[in-house]
Amino acid sequence: HGKENVDSRHSRGRGGETTRFHTVNVAQPVRFSRKCPTGWHHYEGTASCYRVYLNGENYWDAVQTCQRVNGSLATFTADQELRFILAQEWDLEEKTFVRKDQHRFWVGYQYVITNRNHSLEGHWEVAYKGSSEVFLPPDPIFGTAMSEKENVLCAQLQCFHLPTLRHHGLHSWHAENCYEKSAFLCKRSQTCVDIKDNIVDEGYYFTPKGNDPCLSCTCHNGEPEMCVAALCERPQGCQQYRKDPKECCKFTCLDP
Repeated sequence: HGKENVDSRHSRGRGGETTRFHTVNVAQPVRFSRKCPTGWHHYEGTASCYRVYLNGENYWDAVQTCQRVNGSLATFTADQELRFILAQEWDLEEKTFVRKDQHRFWVGYQYVITNRNHSLEGHWEVAYKGSSEVFLPPDPIFGTAMSEKENVLCAQLQCFHLPTLRHHGLHSWHAENCYEKSAFLCKRSQTCVDIKDNIVDEGYYFTPKGNDPCLSCTCHNGEPEMCVAALCERPQGCQQYRKDPKECCKFTCLDP
């Protein structure tokens, strides 16, 4: 229901006496904008969260770091998802750039070399088997730190920092020595995040991020569902008061 500005309502109780109710907040439509933990970017098209980690790690360490946060090195299912990644203004430090206007991330592909005769030949594979809908990158630019003994190279996605280049979606794919250190991009499923920025497990009750601390919802597939709202009685003996934005039915009295 829409927001009500009514502070008091009357109804007839037993014996005909009037019962007075004071409602302070009434359930409102809420748009749950946060479906990712702090520091992650949400993309509705894949119901996923994405985060760049700046601490330079080799490919295998990056894989483990992503797994520790219930994710994996990012792979992409469609051009729209890749365009979303390229358009983001990631929180980066200058030391992570190859040049100040560009940066590279490990992502979840590997280039398998099949022929070294005259030129390097091979093909891309998804490093960790997941969705069959994952697309594979085009032919890569080969890195300079390659070993002749390595038959598997790892994927780096190069993006551009300048807004004009970023919004045009300019990028390139690199096949690098997997033991080089680089920033990396993790991807995980969207999740439920409560009003205090805690991650909520599937099936648990929680209060979603939003403007109503009196909502209680069930977490289902990263979405708040079956929400119930509480109505709070006005604090007794207090004319002016302030509602706590994160605690249901908690008030601060502003009277002298």
